[in-house]
Amino acid sequence: MIVERAVISVTPGFEADFEAGFREARKVVAEADGFRSVRIARGIEEPSTYLLLIEWDSVEAHMQGFRESERFGRWRELIGPYFAEPPAVEHFQPID
Repeated sequence: MIVERAVISVTPGFEADFEAGFREARKVVAEADGFRSVRIARGIEEPSTYLLLIEWDSVEAHMQGFRESERFGRWRELIGPYFAEPPAVEHFQPID
């Protein structure tokens, strides 16, 4: 299992639109092979910044399985218009 971390900067004034889009986008990603869970949080100091955490079976499940699928296009249609800049994405391996 791996964790995808994305820091998403939303264009100020479009936070409510992004959150509404995310409610639909969450359903899209949940259907992807290798998906385990998703969580999102809004910044306190920077309310236009969001932290997205998605658990996947593997990096490949995210990068090949999801990112190269039609689902990713739909995901981006729902939330991408509100990005102020491309999200900063990294993958992490949990430790015990």
